[in-house]
Amino acid sequence: MVKIRLRRMGKKKQPSYRVVVADSRSPRDGRFIETIGFYNPRTEPPTVQIKEDRALYWLSQGAQYTDVVARLLRSKGTLDRFARLKEGGDLESLLAEVAAEEFEAEEVAEEIVAEEVAADEAPVEEATPAEAELTEEVAIAD
Repeated sequence: MVKIRLRRMGKKKQPSYRVVVADSRSPRDGRFIETIGFYNPRTEPPTVQIKEDRALYWLSQGAQYTDVVARLLRSKGTLDRFARLKEGGDLESLLAEVAAEEFEAEEVAEEIVAEEVAADEAPVEEATPAEAELTEEVAIAD
């Protein structure tokens, strides 16, 4: 039986995982068929990236997923798309939907970064001459 599961990577006490397709008889970190994504629980928020087209392919071929991978696939919307695919949906339209969602997410991320940069580059107000004199007097007194 083919399973979609996590393969542990990273140093000791610093785990990150690859989402792999493997034979259920092979060990956790052993031989695998294909890597379809990764999961890093140590970032805030946790980083999850899965190749939706490959995940849908393997699910359609009868691959089973583990509980943790099911949670990741559900959070990305892949299991909902797979259910629509089983009902007769077109694979190309589902993949186009995924691409549109990723594009929107990138645009939102770029806007957030642009706002942060604009906030960092905001003009600094200069001190009035009276305030400048006070700071000079304090500096001299020290």
